[in-house]
Amino acid sequence: MKLRKVTAATAAVLALALSATACGSDDSDDADSGSSSGGGTIKVGIKYDQPGLGLKEPDGSFSGFDVDVATYVAKELGYAPDKIEFVETKSADRENAIARGDVKFIAATYSINDERAEKVNFAGPYLLAHQDLLIKSDSDITKGTDLNGKKLCSVTGSTSAQNVKDEIAPEAQLKQQAGYSECIAALQSGAVDAVTTDDSILAGFASQDKYKGQFKLAGLKLSNENYGIGVKKDDTATTDKINAALTKMVSDGSWQKAVDANFGPAGYKNEPAPKIGDIVS
Repeated sequence: MKLRKVTAATAAVLALALSATACGSDDSDDADSGSSSGGGTIKVGIKYDQPGLGLKEPDGSFSGFDVDVATYVAKELGYAPDKIEFVETKSADRENAIARGDVKFIAATYSINDERAEKVNFAGPYLLAHQDLLIKSDSDITKGTDLNGKKLCSVTGSTSAQNVKDEIAPEAQLKQQAGYSECIAALQSGAVDAVTTDDSILAGFASQDKYKGQFKLAGLKLSNENYGIGVKKDDTATTDKINAALTKMVSDGSWQKAVDANFGPAGYKNEPAPKIGDIVS
């Protein structure tokens, strides 16, 4: 997760994607064709290691908000749940997975930004998240500057913690771990005072049964992260169909139900469902 400002260029790209079908498109990549291998199934990219968002369970099933969104969208494209093949797509490989045709679309905490919008189409956004802090339930941290002199954890390679140190709390002590699970364990043990990344990711971890009641979100909204669904570049037919599915998911109540089920136990105060093409910078 990075602190980024999304410019008007990205909004323009999304607006073009939304209007292209109205102008007529003979895109040969049928939105309902599934993966490049065909066979009446669809391959969808998700994360496998983010509780509350995209998680592969020990029994091989999948859970999380992104999984619920992807399942709803696939249904609207004509695929029953048993016709969906979820494919792990790590952050660094998302654009390549789409370009190669490994997946039809990706729903994986995929923040919309200008650089990515040059390589893929984005449907959505379907969630507005923010960089935040996860702290213990009895913590006295109420604002970013309270981190001065305290230990702050994020994953190796993430800019989240460094941005907090550079811009908010220069005396914070940065601790890096290989993954957020390790950061959460360090918070539980008292080895660190706070963990930082997107509030949706933090809420997902905190909602796990083994952590219920132990943590809370600080609610600081340190950045805006507009989660979109990635589609092959210039595939306006699929992009438009996914946008229609997301709009329906909000209107029929399924979106809020998925938010409550996956983030509710952590006291996640979600933003209202964003309007399609409405990018908050």
